[in-house]
Parts: sequence; C-alpha cells; structure tokens
Amino acid sequence: MTELLKINGFTNEVLDWKAWLDVVDVNQATPKQIEVLEASHPQAKTSDYYLLLVHQPEILEHRSHTYNAIMYAPKGLNRADRELGALTVSQINGCVYCASVHAQRFEQLSKRNDMVAAVFENPATAAQNSRDQAVIQLATALTQQPEQLDPALIQALKAEGMDEVEILDLIHAVSIFGWANRLMLNLGEPVFNE
Repeated sequence: MTELLKINGFTNEVLDWKAWLDVVDVNQATPKQIEVLEASHPQAKTSDYYLLLVHQPEILEHRSHTYNAIMYAPKGLNRADRELGALTVSQINGCVYCASVHAQRFEQLSKRNDMVAAVFENPATAAQNSRDQAVIQLATALTQQPEQLDPALIQALKAEGMDEVEILDLIHAVSIFGWANRLMLNLGEPVFNE
C-alpha cells in the first residue's frame, strides 16, 4: 500500500469523474455503442467519461485504439516512463482526475511514491535522476510550448539510452494526455471519495 498523497489539489487516491453533459444510458445504447464501450475499457459501461464520448462511437473507437496502442504497447518505452510523462502533463494542465490515475499507475510500476509527491509539488524540481529529468523536461516543453521544442531535449533522452522508437512513444504519451486533459477539464469534473 502506498502512502496517500494530497498535495496542491492533486491526489493519488482513486477518483470518479462526473460529466457535465448528458451521458448515454447503457440500457438504451445502440449495438455499435455497446461494442465500442466493451472494446474501450473494462469499466467503460459505468464511466461517465466513456458514456459521454460514446455519443460519437466511431470517434471513441479511434480514441480507444490510439490510447491503448500508445500506453500499453508491449515494446518501446517502458510503461513507468510513459506514466511519468502522462503524470507530468496532467499536473501542469491541472487535470486532477488524470493526475490521480497516472500517479497510481506510475507508483504501481515504479514503487516511487516519493516521486509522485515531488511531481505534485512541482514537476520542474521533481526529478530524482537524469532519466526522470529528461522525461519531465520533454513532457513539460511539449505541454507548455510544443511549437518551440528544443532539440537538446531529444538529445537528453538519447543520452539516457532511449532510441528513436522510445522517444516517439514518450512524445505520443505526452501528446495524448495534453488532449485527454483538455477533454476531461472541459467536459466534467473529478469527484473525490468521502
């Protein structure tokens, strides 16, 4: 069991998310909507996020396929680094729900609760080693000024032993969370357990 963290409005506890718009009633969903929900996530039929997005099942289908390919690819960048990138982006964007999910995943994979606390405090000072620093700096740059990406950030990742496929995996993870954070922040809100 990892230490429960509540820092700067972020937490590593399990949260729910509530949509501000009407969600699809599973009992009235079309066969295509059910098919896409079942392929998207094990809890998609009870998640406001998926039940909102499934209003457009083809778009959710593409989103889920892309997300799963980026975050769960069996090769390429290790999952912990992908999760650290996603956690960093979510903290910078202020997406409390996404930060909680990726804090949990990062902790499960890395056993580094102290690193999660440091990212919640301030990603700019969170790194505990040069690999963390390279991942966090790339995630930060792509989140804050993607049009001005400094090639030195790519070189820092290469210096940590990452190949081009691993670097691309990190860029994809960071990018999909820049997008996912904006969806979550604009379509609903996190729900804290009491």
